[in-house]
Amino acid sequence: MAGSNVCWGIEMGFGAIKALKLELEDGETKVVDYAVVNHAKVLSTPELDQDDAMRVALGTLASQKDFSGARVSISLPGHQSFARFAKLPPVEPKKVPSIVQFEAAQQIPFPLEEVEWDFQTFVSPDSPDIEVGIFAVTRERINSRLDMLGDVGIVPDWATISPVAAYNALAVDLGFTEDTPGTIILDIGTVSTDLIIAEAGRVWVRTFPIGGHQFTEALVSAFKISYSKAEKLKREAEQTKHAKHVFQAMRPVFGDLAQEVQRSIGFYQSVHPDADLKRLIGLGSTFKLPGLRKYLKQQLQLDVYRIEQFKKLELDGPQGGEFQAASLNLTTAYGCALQALGTAPLRANLMPVPVLREAMWKRKVPYFAAGAGLAAAAAGAMFIRPLLDSSAYQGAEKPPVIQRVVSEAGRLTRDAEEAGVTSDVQNDLRAAQIVGLLEGRALYASVLEDVAHLVESTNRAAGEAAGGDERLAELLESGPAIGLTALQTEYAAGGGGAADTDDGFGGRNPRAAAADTGPAVPPEVAGKRHIKVVGQFDVAAPNLGRFMLDVVEPRLRELNRDGLPYEIVIGVQPWVGGAAETTTGRPVGQAYTRNTNRGNVGRPAQPRPSNRPGVTGSMNPGQIAPLPPIPPAREGVTPVTITWYLVLDRTEEGGDA
Repeated sequence: MAGSNVCWGIEMGFGAIKALKLELEDGETKVVDYAVVNHAKVLSTPELDQDDAMRVALGTLASQKDFSGARVSISLPGHQSFARFAKLPPVEPKKVPSIVQFEAAQQIPFPLEEVEWDFQTFVSPDSPDIEVGIFAVTRERINSRLDMLGDVGIVPDWATISPVAAYNALAVDLGFTEDTPGTIILDIGTVSTDLIIAEAGRVWVRTFPIGGHQFTEALVSAFKISYSKAEKLKREAEQTKHAKHVFQAMRPVFGDLAQEVQRSIGFYQSVHPDADLKRLIGLGSTFKLPGLRKYLKQQLQLDVYRIEQFKKLELDGPQGGEFQAASLNLTTAYGCALQALGTAPLRANLMPVPVLREAMWKRKVPYFAAGAGLAAAAAGAMFIRPLLDSSAYQGAEKPPVIQRVVSEAGRLTRDAEEAGVTSDVQNDLRAAQIVGLLEGRALYASVLEDVAHLVESTNRAAGEAAGGDERLAELLESGPAIGLTALQTEYAAGGGGAADTDDGFGGRNPRAAAADTGPAVPPEVAGKRHIKVVGQFDVAAPNLGRFMLDVVEPRLRELNRDGLPYEIVIGVQPWVGGAAETTTGRPVGQAYTRNTNRGNVGRPAQPRPSNRPGVTGSMNPGQIAPLPPIPPAREGVTPVTITWYLVLDRTEEGGDA
């Protein structure tokens, strides 16, 4: 079995293959060996067979280094993989995987059965939100890489994407913590650039198609030379007598690169308004271009650094100086090796499960052989006694008491049938229906997905509407337009329409009675098995009624979509703004409800009359003994209670429910 304390990290880049071998000893990471195998031509060279060139370089690497007895971790280029990020609704940790799988199906532009994917959650100490990073690669892409490696006898145990590996390397080497200043990692590769933002305990990744190839193409176009000559001119730009003209030719690409970085930073800060980014760290050979650091510093107004050497890694001996000089290009391989050692903060593994299972079984074969020998010896010793016991059992007579008990049971059964107590009995299936909900407990995950969809689409629509509403734009500067604060679900067994108000035992259901102040049950819901969903939201809008009607309600009614295990039904009056008291017991100000006359939107809601003797209004404690409203989280925010129903007895087309 490969030693878990000795690992190789391999980056199969377009300019070269980089490999780094690390050993974990007494908690310290040491460099054992490294290699940089340059391609004869960069793989972005026109009309070059990239696969053949990669196989040649891998063969050279395998002939120079010994990969036996060590675990291997590889990276996949950022532009050939996917990194997506999303915020999750507040759920229990055990429900996170099911929510993430739904997000993955939405975010990854391929069917999940055609990709290998994994995820990592991030929690900021200053925020209750849970963020998730979803990382994926198509199976065709990773299987192609594994075939190339297998041809030269290298069998990886781990696979990740390059930006994740680059982050792992710097996070460990520079000692990133939740208090580390907001850092942008810019890894400029041959054909693309990976931008990684590490800030407040979370990570965000974007890859865009600008790299060394674009700089080379600019020289080809400006000087009318071949691609190979332009590549050489780019590397020797500082020494050539035409340096000024070279940099002028590449200047448009400098501008494109800075613009993409600014766009990435702007998007990140729009999602995380509290982000405080202080510095940029550059990686990759292209980052050696003279003047690039100075240009980015001027354009981005950030401190810009370049990795010259690692702080926690060094190689003793004559190769020490060469290793430090190669540090700029070994960062990704460093991160891969750390992941295989188990010391990396991000551990998303994209290796296909069948490959991992096959490798695991191969490693266990020697142990199985030894175990089989021991089992055979133990079986021989244990075989005789069971055989004797079986013979004794077959020859034994049944005790008379057994026959007496069987006869008595038959007599009691016949008496019960004659008395009619075993037939024509109306079954009470309510308890069974409630227990049956346990089999559909995934329904709650679907409810959370509905809520997340409602919040996300509403905030997106509010952002678009803010362009023509200055007051709304001001409110959105301090937070989202809508956010969930509480969620309650209530199951109704259905059957005759009485389930919503009766407890099934001749009495009034107290929870249903307390809910009389909310929206009435729609006719298409009454009498059917359903779940009532009551969500409490904080809504920021200068005109609550118009915002709810024009922005929130349309999104609420769009929740019905293909693939749901239920039908979502929205009542005529689904929301109450500033409800006097919600299910959480949170008293707030005056209630506002929807009125079918749009001219009356925003008028105070009138209490609904009760049909119980001696009771007026809605039995709302906030109306009996008014309490001062709880101050909202921020100015302009109003608590709103929204109610909808999930009908479990779906109506089939052309038939009855």
